Amino acid sequence: MKASADLHIVVIGLGYVGLPLAVALAKSFRVTGLDIDAKRVAELKAGRDRTREIAAEALLGSTLTLTSDGADAHGADLYIVTVPTPVDEKCEPDLRPVIGATKAVAAMLDGARTPVIVYESTVYPGVTEDICGPLIEEVSGLKRGEDFFLGYSPERINPGDREHTVDRIVKVIAGENDAVTDLLAEVYGKVTSAGTFRAASIKAAEAAKVIENAQRDINIAFMNEITQIFSKLDIPIWDVLDAARTKWNFLPFQPGLVGGHCIGVDPYYLSHRAQQIGIEPHVILAGRSINDGMGTWVADQVHARCEGPGTVLVMGFTFKENVPDLRNTKVIDVVKRLVELGHQVTVHDPLSDAAEAKHEYGLELSGDALSGRYDTVLVAVPHDEYRALSDDALTGLVAEDGLLADLKNLYRDRALAGVKRWTL
Repeated sequence: MKASADLHIVVIGLGYVGLPLAVALAKSFRVTGLDIDAKRVAELKAGRDRTREIAAEALLGSTLTLTSDGADAHGADLYIVTVPTPVDEKCEPDLRPVIGATKAVAAMLDGARTPVIVYESTVYPGVTEDICGPLIEEVSGLKRGEDFFLGYSPERINPGDREHTVDRIVKVIAGENDAVTDLLAEVYGKVTSAGTFRAASIKAAEAAKVIENAQRDINIAFMNEITQIFSKLDIPIWDVLDAARTKWNFLPFQPGLVGGHCIGVDPYYLSHRAQQIGIEPHVILAGRSINDGMGTWVADQVHARCEGPGTVLVMGFTFKENVPDLRNTKVIDVVKRLVELGHQVTVHDPLSDAAEAKHEYGLELSGDALSGRYDTVLVAVPHDEYRALSDDALTGLVAEDGLLADLKNLYRDRALAGVKRWTL
């Protein structure tokens, strides 16, 4: 197996992970980017990436072929699956996107070539070989290890992160044999300047990815728990962290709302697999419980400092700052709880897509909310646009005797006269 320039690579799923990867690969190979969302493909062809990961000039200048038609991806040499892996309403792994993509790939195999199918989607150990491999055999009628081969290379995309981009991070790779791993090392080696790491097995690579996010989730859960403890003692967590960070080996995690498609989801994949083999993952699930309850706790803290129910402006709705990504945002938990407590809530976000917010959460975003005055202003997501607000603009949002609740301590160094303030 050789990674020649005429190698045909198909990247399936053109979201936060697939699109940057496809654009990077297209600099060295013939690449087709496939997404079932025809509207998304049309936007990309016009140079618009709604995720804001790839600039218009990079899109329009790429040799990447974009399509929503699976027929354009038949008979390729390498298929890379980058579809999402969410959880269902019971917080159990929802493998439907991966299964759907796997069936689609199986239908593209023509038997004339011996392709490699690589999964980048975050899964628990065993999904690639024990679920996807047999499914490809069933749908295609081909035999794994003879007619096609499997590989795994976990994605490490962090939305909005311009430092740890796909061309600068170490790519973990694993193939079902040495020849496949060699091919992946060549292909991904063309993408990243940081090089590749050959995992001992596909299952080891799957496990490495899922614990990366579980580890972060548990550490943030600890921060959220001590934040709740210190809140009872009237000690701001930021003052505690300022002191603790002076120790050389203190881990600089911060408290907050843990949403998004990775940290707030992936630990459930690991805990699910643990329970399948008879192990109760106490630490993992305890961390998830704390973080899942943080939005309600924040709302209760804000409510306790209000003079009864009133008008509330929630600033920020995405799952993290400076990205348009609404997936699994925990700000919705804050909003729902404030409404339950009787408040009239207005939500503003300069980056969110209003139609997506309405479709996914039934929530109306206000475009002109920053021109009003509110009994309480809760800065939930520290977007740069909010950071840039002047002192007068901030105080102008808060009614007389109102409250400015600054969840991430964005305005710590601001002297805002006449405004009651609260932070974690």
